Amino acid sequence: MFVNALRWIVFAVAAIAMNFPIVVTLVTSFKSARELSVNPGLWINQPTLENYLRVLTQTDRFNIYSYLWNSTVASLIGTGLAILLAFPAAYAIARSEAGKRTLLPIVVNLRAVPLIIFAIPLYMMYQWLGLLDTRLGLGLILTVVNTPLALVILVNAISDVPLELDEAARVDGANSWRIMISIIRPVVRPALVTTFIFGFITAWNEFLFGLMLTTNKAVPMTVGASFFFAASGGGVQWGTASAVMMLGALPPVFLGLLMYRQISGSMAAGAVKG
Repeated sequence: MFVNALRWIVFAVAAIAMNFPIVVTLVTSFKSARELSVNPGLWINQPTLENYLRVLTQTDRFNIYSYLWNSTVASLIGTGLAILLAFPAAYAIARSEAGKRTLLPIVVNLRAVPLIIFAIPLYMMYQWLGLLDTRLGLGLILTVVNTPLALVILVNAISDVPLELDEAARVDGANSWRIMISIIRPVVRPALVTTFIFGFITAWNEFLFGLMLTTNKAVPMTVGASFFFAASGGGVQWGTASAVMMLGALPPVFLGLLMYRQISGSMAAGAVKG
């Protein structure tokens, strides 16, 4: 009994510590500017929805709906294309010793390079191609950001699939493409879902390229949220800024909670249905 109680206390303390910034932001979003000036703590004397109403209704200067839509479209492009590119590559790598030893480390290590290094050449290339301030342009660079993560997840998943399945399919006359689509894909479906979720969250939270490659029409939520900090002038509007950040965090949080079982199932997967 004592051990269980101690375990729950430790879990509660860890959960509060890890989510403390989120709790502070949530509490601040329900405080008026007047209350924030005299009560910066976690207690709310007079809860209000005025910050959320201001963000959702006053769209003349900064349109949160546009930012949310831009992030959604760019994240879907960046995640979907990354999976389409990474899945065949992951199959080839998983079934090739050379791919595991050489190609995969090279691709993954590219993701370890600071993204700011690519800022100037990417901006010049996008300017030449006419992709600046477009959802497609933002989605394409998010594809590059997501591809290494997708490769790692899918290579590990495909490597767990017995090679005997491929050999049996080849005996029946199936080519590599048919094996990958009809046999491998259904088996690693949980890994594909996990890749989509992690990729979407990574793309949604990307700030650097959103700031660098967009100015007006394709501004994502991460960049657009920063516009609300001083939307009314006179310093930082903490209540409004907190409301925007909470609204911007809802889509990836909701997706993660909705697909939690798929993620945990993929992480725990070790057996293959035969």
